[in-house]
This record gives sequence, C-alpha cells and structure tokens, in this order.
Amino acid sequence: MYRDRGAGGGMSGSKAEIGTLDRKRINDALDKHLEKSSPSTSRGLNGKEKERMSVPSTSAGKQPDPRAGGLSKNKCSDEESETDSEESDVSGSEGDDTSWISWFCNLRGNEFFCEVDDEYIQDDFNLCGLSSQVPYYDYALDLILDVESSHGDMFTEEQNELVESAAEMLYGLIHARYVLTSKGMAAMLEKYKNYDFGRCPRVYCCGQPCLPVGQSDISRSSTVKIFCPKCEDIYYPRSKYQGNVDGAYFGTTFPHLFLMTYPHLKPQKASQRYTPRVFGFKIHKP
Repeated sequence: MYRDRGAGGGMSGSKAEIGTLDRKRINDALDKHLEKSSPSTSRGLNGKEKERMSVPSTSAGKQPDPRAGGLSKNKCSDEESETDSEESDVSGSEGDDTSWISWFCNLRGNEFFCEVDDEYIQDDFNLCGLSSQVPYYDYALDLILDVESSHGDMFTEEQNELVESAAEMLYGLIHARYVLTSKGMAAMLEKYKNYDFGRCPRVYCCGQPCLPVGQSDISRSSTVKIFCPKCEDIYYPRSKYQGNVDGAYFGTTFPHLFLMTYPHLKPQKASQRYTPRVFGFKIHKP
C-alpha cells in the first residue's frame, strides 16, 4: 500500500500531497478513535509539547521523484532533479524493493528508530495489550508486515490515512518494547556508536553521545528527548523533525537499562560546572 506513494496510486497515493490542515484533521480523527477505545492512552499535550506534536507527521509519505516532471525540462533541471532525488528520504525508484519498516526508519526525523525484526512483531506475546491502544490494529499490523490487504480498496481516503497513522503509532509502541531486548539493544548500540542520537549540547560534556528517552510511557504525552549519560540531564534533539517524534516510542527505561547492559559505555559523571563572574569576581549567592 505504501509503495504506491511514489507513483501516486493505491491506498496512500495522495498522502504526499496532504497539507497541514489535512494532517491536523487526521490526527484529530485518530485522537477520537483513541478516546473511544482507551481514554487513558490518548492524553492531550500542553503548552510547548502540544505545539511540537501538532506539526505534520514524519510519515507524511515519501518525497515524489522530481524526475517525473516530464521530458520538457532542460539538462540543468534534470541534474538538479537527480540530486534532489538522491537526497530525499527514500527515492521512489527504490520503493518497490523496500519493506515498510525500512522505509519508515529511513524517513527524515526517524533516525532514532531501529528496525524491529519481523519475527518479533509476528509473536503475539510481544504485542500483548496493544490492540486496545491502536485503532485499526489489524490493518496497521498488516501494513507494517507488508501483508497485502483486500480491504484497502473499500476504505475511504480518510480511513486509509488513519490506517497509516495507526501503523506509525503501532510500530512506535512495538519499538519501545523491542529496544529493551538483547537484539534491540544491539541495534541501538550501533546507532549510539555512530552518534545517530546526537551529542550533548552542554559545553562541559565535551560532545558526549546521547541516548533517546521519553518522559512518559503513555503515547501522545510528550515528545522524545535525548539523555546525556555524563551530566545525566535531558535535552531537546537538535533536529526539529526528530523533536516531533512521540517519546513513548522509546520509553522512560531504555537509556538507563542500556547503560546497565553496557556499563563500559557509562562515562564518568561531569564534575566541572560553569561559574558566573562579574569583572572576574564570583557572584555571591544569598
């Protein structure tokens, strides 16, 4: 279903063209479904968090291939189109050979996610309790596992959008559980070594690699933050796209269990602190 995005057909052919107002409508509709199924899992956001989560979803679809504009473009335009296509999240020409999970994890802003094994997702025990939290659960699960559904043609455009939003939510909740397993931590370890989660912005942490963390295990409560093992504080990700990801997709436990699993990666706690001075003299604290 998602593979038709680049070609403009199928279940999600128009998703790449959806504007901010349509995405807000879809999220509002999804919130209503969540409230009906389980009010405790659809808490709203307040203040800055609500503004950060209200922007278009990171799964708004693959970028359309600029080379599809026609043969009337000159050579310079063709070269620019090819460059843009290479820099896009996932090029349309690669869509047919890419699984939904790989496509989702390669979207801009989803760099924090690792790819969950299909075997893990297919084990019903690992998904216990999620069916009551995610609307269109069965269809969302089929989409994640690339199972062709015969019901896609019967859905309205809005329902198709809801299924894809539900698939994103379901994968995020599965991901929060998977990263606590040995395989999940091994996958996150590689990303940690590659600094995929960013570095601590604090000067005295000297570029310490960080880990993603959520402030709540309940979805739609807050956005993901990065945890610095050196100063043991949390910060907003540098990328605005990463900052829109739900923190529940990583959970409150992951970074701390990760450092317990790999104790040799835990740095010595930062002891140096900034001292405010006026004309070279320390400011007296009453």
